[in-house]
Amino acid sequence: MEIGMILLKQIVIMFVLMGVGFFLFRKKMITNQGSKDIGKILLYIVIPVVIISSFWIERTPEKTTALVQSAAISAVCMFLAVFISWLIFGKRNGISCFSTAFSNAGFIGIPLVQAVLGSDAVFYISIMIVLINALQWTFGVYMISGNKEVMNLKAVIKNPIVVSVVIGLFLYFLNVPCPEMASTLFSSIKGLNTPLAMIVSGVFLAQSDLGRMFAKKEVWTVSLFRLVLIPLITMFVFWVIPFGTLNIKLAVLIASACPVGSNAAIFAQQYEKSYTEAVENVCMSTLLCLITLPLVVTAASMIL
Repeated sequence: MEIGMILLKQIVIMFVLMGVGFFLFRKKMITNQGSKDIGKILLYIVIPVVIISSFWIERTPEKTTALVQSAAISAVCMFLAVFISWLIFGKRNGISCFSTAFSNAGFIGIPLVQAVLGSDAVFYISIMIVLINALQWTFGVYMISGNKEVMNLKAVIKNPIVVSVVIGLFLYFLNVPCPEMASTLFSSIKGLNTPLAMIVSGVFLAQSDLGRMFAKKEVWTVSLFRLVLIPLITMFVFWVIPFGTLNIKLAVLIASACPVGSNAAIFAQQYEKSYTEAVENVCMSTLLCLITLPLVVTAASMIL
């Protein structure tokens, strides 16, 4: 119950910050282009710094074991999410399929994992974030577009999150010491992650027709699978898996139980699909995670 309350408090704080983004957009103090620019800062600067700093630690046999275990558990988690989403939605609705498969593990998952398990726990979900991005730019774009030719391996290789993990692994396995100045600088930049990410989410929400969104059955179905059913199935599989500590499994589960990632809207727009539907999936799931995330993680802390 204590973990659930910590998570609930953090989510409430994040929702207040999202309200700031909502207010700024509705008052025309920030534009849609402005939120895109903030998103670029997050993608190219803030999240890479968070990931690199999580790897820039002293290498020990225990941490290396934890890294390998978290990578294996993350792979299982992503296989389940993609398989279930494809099974349910498949070619019927590419946007729903993408939205269900991929959580917002970077923008929302990282601050939640930090709040519940500490900054060091980002180490456990870094590989999962890479897997999400790699799958989004390959099988994910096929889900939305229906065209296998658009799967982009070059985009995966150039993705700043993938690059940051490669840099982080390099620093970790070479056991490069982290200078105090770099640690202080990284701490300052990491503090931007939660407020900037939630302001961007608030701008997404401000562009939605809330009445129409709440009336759509498909949007509710996507949120049900993304926030409840996939995390519960994942939790059961984690319970069966004989390796991995509680903290590793909780960290990956929190990332798995996050709402729909904002790339659903970005890719829908890029491939000329229903941008509005994608935004509604992002916003509905983000609102509902206030209820679902604390309950799922509380149950996991008692079961795993």
